[in-house]
Amino acid sequence: MKKAVFFDIDGTLIDASINMTLISNRVRRALNALKEAGHYIFIASGRPLDYLDPELVNFGFDGFVLMNGAVVLINNEVVFEEAIDPKIVEEVCKFCDAENTEYILESHPRVYLKEEFKLSEIFFAKFDIDILKFERKFNISDFPTYKMEFLTDRTDAGEIYYKLLQTPTLTGINDPFHSSNLELYAAKNTKASGIIHALEHLGVDIKDSYAFGDGLNDVEMIQTVGCGMAMGNGNPKLKALAKHVVPSVHEDGVAYGIENYILKAAVE
Repeated sequence: MKKAVFFDIDGTLIDASINMTLISNRVRRALNALKEAGHYIFIASGRPLDYLDPELVNFGFDGFVLMNGAVVLINNEVVFEEAIDPKIVEEVCKFCDAENTEYILESHPRVYLKEEFKLSEIFFAKFDIDILKFERKFNISDFPTYKMEFLTDRTDAGEIYYKLLQTPTLTGINDPFHSSNLELYAAKNTKASGIIHALEHLGVDIKDSYAFGDGLNDVEMIQTVGCGMAMGNGNPKLKALAKHVVPSVHEDGVAYGIENYILKAAVE
């Protein structure tokens, strides 16, 4: 019976906070073992494709749940997409322009960032995200926006972000590693909803699905899949909801979970 396994990136496969930007050899072997056994492997991330390291893009994943479920790719084909209402995007951008707040518009396959947004350039450089892939000259009405990010150096950033979080139909989160950054996305889309779209497309029963995560934006998928696993370094709330807590990302927890709760269980 084919299984589908979904992986968060940061804090799960890698740890950008300590410059652990490559998948470890043990985890790499475990991922390949899943593929060799005929199972599907997916990335499930809040990120757009342009943010992903080439190693992840080219590793051999069967698909990607991107921007918290707003876009789902299987074998490079978009099987689901749902953009934010263009009128809302326009209103948010106008607000940010008036409040000296930079914004990043995440579409597929490109990301859009104004040429004058230098604070964001510095921000992305810290995390080895190649902004040369971004579109710098654009009209916001020319493409769908699936997710937005914001950055400001204003002392009242918290107030600005609070107002943005009140945007109808959207929800958001401050990145846990750099709270100066805010993400906004459609409240109806989550990693879990994206996973369900992927499973339906593949014809895989939800009981045969697995997920690994570490953060609060992994809660829905951990609760939705047949077997949700939380990393040892994960948020305590997530670990309390998971079926299994595996070792930390620094201890190859993903490999441990694959070996003991997926491949071993399949043999038994």
